[in-house]
Amino acid sequence: MKNKSPTSTDALSAAKAAARAHAVVVRRQACADYGRVAAEKLAIQADSLGLSCGTVVAGYWPMGDEIDPRPLLEILAGRGCVIGLPVVMARGQPLVFRQWESGEPLEQGLHGTCHPAAAAAEVVPDLILVPLLAFDGAGYRLGYGGGYYDRTLAGLRHRPHVRAVGVAFAAQRVEAVPRDQHDQILDLILTEQGLVKPETL
Repeated sequence: MKNKSPTSTDALSAAKAAARAHAVVVRRQACADYGRVAAEKLAIQADSLGLSCGTVVAGYWPMGDEIDPRPLLEILAGRGCVIGLPVVMARGQPLVFRQWESGEPLEQGLHGTCHPAAAAAEVVPDLILVPLLAFDGAGYRLGYGGGYYDRTLAGLRHRPHVRAVGVAFAAQRVEAVPRDQHDQILDLILTEQGLVKPETL
């Protein structure tokens, strides 16, 4: 792909900033209106992910208005899945994942994140649950701008069975997410209303 001109790059950055500002409002309202119910509905859809015992699932510890995946993680752990949580090692670097079990203490990380202690074993996920601000029908997500998940997914795509599943309120769906060549596509999106399978581009 050809390098983007400064004008097109600036236009994309502006489009993403505007989309994020709108998405923050939408997600905040969805969380306020039915956040707890949505988390419970996510959990009862565990079967739809088709995971077997021993599958390594990378979840996340919710921040702010993110939909809460913890009830879902509890169910998956009870079925024998290995649960990991992401760790931001440094700005500009991909995430690593450390094994975590419910009740184990977490440490504060960069950007307000919480992650398992350094002594926890690192794991390589088979399935990654990805938080987001917005998603579209093509499977693209709008993140927070740090690029952590895009770098992480790009590095894991050589593993044939790794799947990336966006986790969101159904209200976070938009017509189209502004994107460029660095934005990684999701394999599925899980909302409180069910799984969304990306359309063929």
